[in-house]
Amino acid sequence: MSLPIKKTLDRLPGGMMIVPLVIGSVIVTLAPHTANFFGSFTGALFTGALPILAVFYVCMGSTISVGMLPNVARKGGVLLAAKILLGIVVGVVLGHFLGEAPISKGWFAGISTLAIVAAINDTNGGLYMALMGQYGTADEAAAYSVMTLESGPFLTMVTLGVAGLAAFPWETLVGAILPLACGILIGNLDRQMRDFLGRAAPVMIPFFAFALGTTLNLHLVWRAGLLGLVLGLVIVLVSGIVMVIADKFTGGNGTAGVAAATTAGNAAAVPALVASANHAYAAAAAPATVLVAACVIISSIAAPLLTAWWSKMVKKPATGAV
Repeated sequence: MSLPIKKTLDRLPGGMMIVPLVIGSVIVTLAPHTANFFGSFTGALFTGALPILAVFYVCMGSTISVGMLPNVARKGGVLLAAKILLGIVVGVVLGHFLGEAPISKGWFAGISTLAIVAAINDTNGGLYMALMGQYGTADEAAAYSVMTLESGPFLTMVTLGVAGLAAFPWETLVGAILPLACGILIGNLDRQMRDFLGRAAPVMIPFFAFALGTTLNLHLVWRAGLLGLVLGLVIVLVSGIVMVIADKFTGGNGTAGVAAATTAGNAAAVPALVASANHAYAAAAAPATVLVAACVIISSIAAPLLTAWWSKMVKKPATGAV
């Protein structure tokens, strides 16, 4: 007897990230002392998100080929720059009004500069490449090899620093990108190591997602329901407009820009990583994780629909001419 567990998770938007995260959250909400009760390896899994993420970024970095960068630097570089600049602008504006702390009352309780910047800064690469495979070109799909540099907390820390919020020591910034950089170096020195480590990256996702879930209170998840839906749609629409303009700047028709207006599953890990580097964000980390996870789901549903519509719209004149 075989259960289609992986097939089911793959069908759900961000399923490999979201489902383990929810399971971890349910366990720790119903039995908050589970980690202490079992201890040993079980307890370590409940509290080991950061070490698992460190390994994940080494493995993912190994898949980035430096040799590919010159050919796709223009498209990928501009899209990457657009995402970073959007994050900085949003960070500056929200940082002026909110600072590091989340909103504590009202309909927008839980919203923070950290949550929105983290949701903007990281693109869902798998979804982007799948959409480009169907609606775009090979060069547009390959552009994600540059955009992969968004991954991890480094750019979010830089963005928050540029926005004038709490600064991060240079050692912390280097430490945030070092695992990814080591992976890039190893993968480019040895193709066999690239293949070896690259295959391991997806395996890490459910494990660090579970560990992150054990830090979340389900009451926060419930409260983020409607707010998470609205935030996800706003992120897709705002970043979509910016990314379409950036894509057209490189000679594209905007389809790649729409496809890049998503939030990666990995981004849900960023608030906790940022908070571990600077405790000024400790209060914002838990609700931000929930909101970013909601953005992952919403953008994974909305972006494919918008990309298909946009591609059909921009190709309609050519079809009519025939």
